[in-house]
Amino acid sequence: MEIPPYPASRPLKMADKPLLDRLFTELQPRISELTFAGLYLFRKAHEYQLTTAASSVIVLGTGYDGLKYFLPPLGGNIQDALNIMFANGQSMYGADEPFLDHFLTNEPIDLKNLRDSSDYLYLREDLAKLPGSRFHKKKNRINYFTTRHDFTVEIYSTTGHHSDCLRLLDNWLLNSREEATRSLLMEVQATSEALNNAEELGLVGVVVIMNDHVAAFSLGERLNRDTAVCHFEKADPFTEGLYQLVNREFAHLLFQECIYVNREQDLGEMGLRSAKLSYHPVELINKYLVKRPDNKDFVALL
Repeated sequence: MEIPPYPASRPLKMADKPLLDRLFTELQPRISELTFAGLYLFRKAHEYQLTTAASSVIVLGTGYDGLKYFLPPLGGNIQDALNIMFANGQSMYGADEPFLDHFLTNEPIDLKNLRDSSDYLYLREDLAKLPGSRFHKKKNRINYFTTRHDFTVEIYSTTGHHSDCLRLLDNWLLNSREEATRSLLMEVQATSEALNNAEELGLVGVVVIMNDHVAAFSLGERLNRDTAVCHFEKADPFTEGLYQLVNREFAHLLFQECIYVNREQDLGEMGLRSAKLSYHPVELINKYLVKRPDNKDFVALL
């Protein structure tokens, strides 16, 4: 059976926010990419485009490695949308295990678990209170900072904090021990745009003020009914305890109605992986790359 190619795509734009917000509310996603802000802020990094198939909205993207993919279809007839996309030779990124179980159990598919892309899920209360001996080192670092510095913690404001946060972001990049890779530069660009457009994008955050300047900030949003997602977090790399403090304050002051905080993936950076694991996630949300084996009945993408 011949399945036609999907329609032409177009770039993601701010005007798509109401539609995608509604679709994400219906979906109640678990993976960190599936928010409007998460897509919009990385639209250049991943060349995000929108198309449709079987009345579903499809987000097309490109990985840092150049791989073309589509994200799980939103709304409409998801099964038919998958058939169309797979039939046109496309690979799907970002399918979690519930999605696989619901839509692909009986499908002839090739699966690859992308460990570097797995999201880290934590109990919000654990991050906010750092209970017990498991978090002893985190509490020690916060105590080291709080006994040596005068500081305040405030809710992020685009009018009051954004220029100082941008200054911190520039200094962080200059002092980063990592190479200025394309992915790192794209992350900084996305963070800058998030700081400038937080209110329009529905992002909220906290800042730590030292010596009348922002020394750390964290920004995030609601991911689903019981989970918040932290998209961006930066701190003065030379001040011990700041990262631990801003992490705690984000969980303590924001999204108090949520049970969980998703702190996204580690992208295979071993130092970041060690840091994320040290906060004792309750789950790693696996993401899979999915494609169908070659089949003579499938048509190539035109």
